[in-house]
Amino acid sequence: MTDEEYKPRQKPVLSKEQKTDLSKRNRMSHKRPNFRRQNWFRYKRLGQKWRRPRGIHSKMRRHFKYRIPVVQVGFRGPASVRGLHPSGFEEVLVYNPKNLEDVDPKAQAIRISSKVGDKKREMIVQKADELKIRVLNRRDL
Repeated sequence: MTDEEYKPRQKPVLSKEQKTDLSKRNRMSHKRPNFRRQNWFRYKRLGQKWRRPRGIHSKMRRHFKYRIPVVQVGFRGPASVRGLHPSGFEEVLVYNPKNLEDVDPKAQAIRISSKVGDKKREMIVQKADELKIRVLNRRDL
């Protein structure tokens, strides 16, 4: 970084409402519990991925207070920023340099697909820099 000067990361153009909703979503996600599958602690094979409790006698399904919380609509984030990257950009998946022509650099950022090799990845990053598009999963090649 000695020969290059510092370049700040590109920020999206957001309305005031979206900015407040984005910070609100960030605060909400820190309070949101880790939703875990019923009996995740008992059997390792179940994993911790969420599954809805369906048993007729299930204490978790019936929302008993001593059980872990169940996914409900009240835990969702604000609708105006739902699906956005934490930076505020809308993510666009890119497979080749031609895909960059449809991207709006003010509101969208690109994520290069994992299926893309190093040679094509380098071409995509170069073209994105020319068009001033933010690359979310940039890496040194």
